[in-house]
Amino acid sequence: MYNIKNSKELAKLINYTNLNNMATESEMKEFLEKAKELNFNSVVISPTYVTLAKEMLEDTDIKVGSVIGFPLGFEDAESKVAEAKVLLDKGVDEFEVVINLSYLKDEKYGLLENEIKQIKEAIGDKILKVIIETKALEDYQKANAAKVAENAGADYVKTATGFVSPNHIFENVNDITIIQKHAPKIKIEISGGIDNYKFANQILTAGSNIIGSDQGYEIVKAYKELRENTQVTPKPITLTKKD
Repeated sequence: MYNIKNSKELAKLINYTNLNNMATESEMKEFLEKAKELNFNSVVISPTYVTLAKEMLEDTDIKVGSVIGFPLGFEDAESKVAEAKVLLDKGVDEFEVVINLSYLKDEKYGLLENEIKQIKEAIGDKILKVIIETKALEDYQKANAAKVAENAGADYVKTATGFVSPNHIFENVNDITIIQKHAPKIKIEISGGIDNYKFANQILTAGSNIIGSDQGYEIVKAYKELRENTQVTPKPITLTKKD
């Protein structure tokens, strides 16, 4: 199993997510306070709340992530680039763009690569994640999507938007294996349906670099309760054999 030393380390392996399109400002503030409490690697939120997040997380090292072409990915490249530039101006640290599945299924890999390259050029040295929605793809399509993302200069492949049925652990392991084989230099973020520590640990053990979850707070709190807040009084032992 993945060797997680404490809850702080676990939180830094999770991108805490709230992409609820009906979240109110008060709900988002509550979400961001939870993120501050446990100091996640990043928060992933809609463009609507980026400014609020930058203000509330100003004194932390939590990165602010947001989305482009979300959740369907069928906007043209110019529109996605424009979205990226607006988010950049707002101070976003990590950008997540949904791949154009129509291009992928039609094997228009040049168009896909060009789109990702344009977005990467627009955001410079900021992190770019390409969401490929593995639940909707055949294995060969996942392989080609990962190769395109790597060739175009993306930093991560992310497996899901969270708006489709989550993968089973074995499907996630299969996705990780495919991505590692066909795009060995790119990092991997598994997302969707990760709602407990056991599942999170399995995903990390399988090779994911990081996890995306809207249950990040619950995962870390449960782990913290188990590992750090459970008081056990050890029984005295002797190192010599009794007669």
